[in-house]
Order: sequence, then C-alpha cells, then structure tokens
Amino acid sequence: MPHANTDGIEIFYEVAGAPDDPVLVLVAGGGAQLIAWPDEFVALLVAEGLRVVRMDNRDTGYSQRFGGPEDVDGGYELSDLGEDIVRVLDHVGAPSAHLVGHSMGGMMAQVVALDHPERVRSLGLLSTIPGQDPRYILHGEREELLSAPPRLTREQAVVFAVEAVTPDRPQRYDPRVEWHAWAAGLAYDRGYAPEGFARQWAALRRAPERLERLRSVTVPTLVLHGRDDDVLHWCAAVDIAAAIGGSELRVYPDMGHLTPWELWPDLVAAIVGTARRGT
Repeated sequence: MPHANTDGIEIFYEVAGAPDDPVLVLVAGGGAQLIAWPDEFVALLVAEGLRVVRMDNRDTGYSQRFGGPEDVDGGYELSDLGEDIVRVLDHVGAPSAHLVGHSMGGMMAQVVALDHPERVRSLGLLSTIPGQDPRYILHGEREELLSAPPRLTREQAVVFAVEAVTPDRPQRYDPRVEWHAWAAGLAYDRGYAPEGFARQWAALRRAPERLERLRSVTVPTLVLHGRDDDVLHWCAAVDIAAAIGGSELRVYPDMGHLTPWELWPDLVAAIVGTARRGT
C-alpha cells in the first residue's frame, strides 16, 4: 500500500488516472477517510483527464495515528495537516497540483496555498471556512470531542452513520442512506479510531485566522457551499470568495454540508473548469 513517509510520518494515499495527466488531490473533512470521495466521483474526474489522488488524513484510515484511544490532542496544528498534502505531492512526484478540499480538507488546502503557493495550481474549497468567526460555526462547541469518545462495535458505527444522514423531513436530494451505511462499515474495517477526529478537532480549535491572508491567493479558485448547511454557514463562502480575487462562488439551495450525488456533474464541471484555468 502506498504511503508517503517523510520525517517518520506516514500518510496513505491512492491514485487513479494516467501518469502524465495533471494531478488533483481530493482532501476529506474531519474524521473522514479517503473513501468519503466515492469511486464513481473519482471516475468522473479521471474521465476529464485528471490524475486523482485521495489521501487518508493523519489519524484516519490507514494513515499514522498520533495517540491512543484516550488521547484527544495529538500535539499537531492545522499547518501540520496541510504539510501532509505536501508530503503526498512529493511522494507522487508532483511539483504542483490542483487541490480540492471539503470542510476541514478545505482548511488544509487553504494552508497549503498560503504556505506553499508554488505547489498549488488551483483550489476547490467546498463547505469550508477561513477562520473561527462565530458567524461561521453552526455545530456548537462540540464538547463531546474534548474527552475520549466511546468505542462502538461495527454494527453500532453503521447505525450511527445511518442516523446521521437520515433526514427527518422530505429532502430535495437523495441522502444515499445505503451508501453511507456501506461506507461506514468499510471505514470501520479500514481503521476504526474515533479519537482521531478529536485530535484533528484540537488542531482546528487553535488554528489561526486565514481570511486576510487569503487575499494573497492568486490561483483560480472555486468556492462552493450549501445554503442549508447546518454545520458551517454559507456566509463563510461569500467571505472567502470576496477575499480571493477572481474566484467563482456557488451557493446551492437545499444543499447541506455534503455535496449530493445529483450535483456531481455540476461539481465536476466546476472543478475541471477551475483546474483548466490553473493549468
């Protein structure tokens, strides 16, 4: 299994697409593994001539753990999470790449664009925020992440995932409950470590503000958010787009924190168009 191993830190990744195609890295959100980007979605991007890299962020999946079951702070920062993207780029031999990140993954992509601008050709910032302005935060303090989480059986983890995505009222978009049940089981098998999200959360809680620094970003940028996101408010997308000159802003009605599969064609077209402007 391919691991980027730099300075003793191992980050697992997978690659799809032709070796000579431009590299696009998909970065998952907090607690999520690379399978959060479905194979079908990756195939759409590969068909557009992109070499797609998915990675397990540290403390998830097959990547390195930074503590044990009782540890809720790994001692690392958001900038360290961003450096993991650079580690993967180095390992696949990509001097620069297009980065697309969801939620925490979008924050990681921002950090790379700010700290290593020469490594970024374009950005896709999905359902993410540029800092800790209270206007952006809808999920509360998440006090449950300040202590060691209870450990679930595989069956319990699947039930928890299903309950999390099952709507309590009719929705415009299919929540794909069966897929989330399957993905929760696979994630459990790939590496169950709920305390890993708590350690990522500790890094996010002390992350510095980025909005003003984002004004220095010059690469083509897509900023996308759901108007019904109940985790992070869509006003963050407006602020990001205002800060990054020439960026494209898309706010979708009836879309929550996750991008529904019905919008994949729009999202793929937007990512590909942004990447081509950055090639």
